[in-house]
Parts: sequence; structure tokens; C-alpha cells
Amino acid sequence: MFHQIFKHKLLSLIIVLFFALILLSLSHIPDKSELKYGVSFSKFHSDELGLDWKETYLAILDDLGVKRLRLSAHWPMVEPKMGEYNFEELDYQIAEAEKRDVEVIFAVGRRLPGWPECHDPDWAKELSQEEKNNRILSYIKETVSRYKDSSAIKIWQVENEPFLGFFGRSHCGEFDDDFLDKEINLVKQLDTTRPVLITDSGEFGKWWQAHNEGDHFGTSMYLYVWWRNKYIGGPIRYPITPAFFRIKHNFIKLFNEDKPAMVIELSAEPWLLQPIVETPLDVQLDRMGIDKFNEIIEFSNRTGFNTFYLWGAEWWYYLKKHENYPEHWARAQELFR
Repeated sequence: MFHQIFKHKLLSLIIVLFFALILLSLSHIPDKSELKYGVSFSKFHSDELGLDWKETYLAILDDLGVKRLRLSAHWPMVEPKMGEYNFEELDYQIAEAEKRDVEVIFAVGRRLPGWPECHDPDWAKELSQEEKNNRILSYIKETVSRYKDSSAIKIWQVENEPFLGFFGRSHCGEFDDDFLDKEINLVKQLDTTRPVLITDSGEFGKWWQAHNEGDHFGTSMYLYVWWRNKYIGGPIRYPITPAFFRIKHNFIKLFNEDKPAMVIELSAEPWLLQPIVETPLDVQLDRMGIDKFNEIIEFSNRTGFNTFYLWGAEWWYYLKKHENYPEHWARAQELFR
């Protein structure tokens, strides 16, 4: 008798959960005319690819026709020596964006886009954590104060996926929630007019923390990665559908204030274990050929989000310029028309 009751309740629970998931997966799917695209740009990444970063940046603005950018103030670039600030590269990027009425999301903090996730100047590596935190706040203050009057900057991003503790831990150390609050509060004190964006991993992030911390929420979105653990190794495609993101986002909105949300990092570049410039072209295209590029665009269109910042623009330009392979660049141009 007990087993029959238990089985009946378990079946009822499964049915309820099944229909709950169906309801959570129901979202408005934006029409293609409603979709907005941008890209991330990084001098740091352009340098890794051996590109002329100014040429690459202007090609993204003028040849691709990008009107939405995420720029990053990597700490080692901004403060190469303690207390000595370099804004030459960022001044150029912001000035060119202003000329073209490009809207910029400007990222500050120690943890910013690009491996190894956390970016420390060489001089800061031997500092105590307290000293390092104080220097980070000083660099953020200098940077935000310099650019807060720019007409191009629409949103400040503070740190990048700060709650994704397991990824990059060897470089980042343990996550400090209180310090993140200090960074956010500092940016808000320096600029009371612009919202703050906090981001999280699309596949592994809990989302609710990042959603609650920021005025805007951003998620990454990766399909093709290189999986590394003792059971599974090698390139894989995450076994998820667009409904995964709709369910996750709707669940967060059930218990939290609805906020502007976007896909801040839509991966359109190969995930490799060695630098791209040391990887044969056929391997690069096996990991992110034009077929996968198109799949990722179509996948993202059905997740319920309507704003996407693609990751990989420097690589598309590298393919076009150095590998005589313009397909990704040409496909991206269609998105920005």
C-alpha cells in the first residue's frame, strides 16, 4: 500500500514538474527584425592574433558596421606601473566610437573577458590581497572618472562572470562578494547616471546573484567547448536547446525583479587548447566553421533574448586577412546591416 502511494505521489510530482518546465519555457521569441547585435573588442586579443589593433578596430566599426560594442579596460594595460596610468589605447577606442555614434558597454575590474580571466599587472602579483584590492579600486576610480562624460558609454560592466568561481580559480583566487559590492558602489558613486551590468555564465551560472547585483543582467552563451576532466575530454557540444535559457531566465524572473537582460558573450570563435596562431586552419574551422557559426546565431535567436554581443570579431578579421577565409566576416556583415 505504502509503495503504491509513494509511486502515485512520485508520478504526480513528475507530471507537475514536466508541465512547470513547459510553462517556464514559454517566452516571446523576438522576430528577427527585433534582434540587436554587437561585438566585444579587445586590443589584448588583437595582439594575441598578431593583428594591427587599430586597423582591426576600424574594420569592425566601418566594414562590419558595428553600432554596439563592449570594450574592456584591462588592468595591466591601464596601469602598467603602480600609480602610472596609460589611457592611450582606450582614448582612441572611445573617440572613434563617439565619431560614429556607437553605443559602448565599458567593462572595468580585475576579472575581464579573455583568458586567464583575471588580469594582474606584473607589479601587483606580489601584493597582499588587501593591497591589491585597494589598487583595483584606484584603477577603477581613475578609469570611470576619465570616461564618465563620454557620449558613447551607455552601461558600465563591473567584473566579468564574477560568480563563476571554479573557472579561472588558479588565476583569480577565491571570490569575494563583499569586494564586488565595493566595486559596484564605487562605480555608482562616480557615475550616478548610468546602469551597471553584472554578468554570469549561461551554462553553469546560478544567475540570481548576478541578476540581483546589477541594474542590467548579462549571460554568456557557449555551445562548442573543449571539455577537460578525468571522465570526458575533448571538443564537445553542450547538450542543450534554446529552451534551456528560456527556462532559466523565466525561473529567475519568477522570484526577482525583471531587469533588462542580454547575451553579453555569444561565442563565435573556436575554443582551443593552444593559441589560435599556432593552430592549423582546418582545426580552427573544425571547431568553429561557418556551419557552427550559423547554428549558434539561429540557436541564440530562439532563447528569448533580443540583444547579443558576439565574441570572435578579431578572429574573423584574422581569418579574412591572414588565412584568405572571409566567410565568417561576410556572414557577420549581414547581422549588422
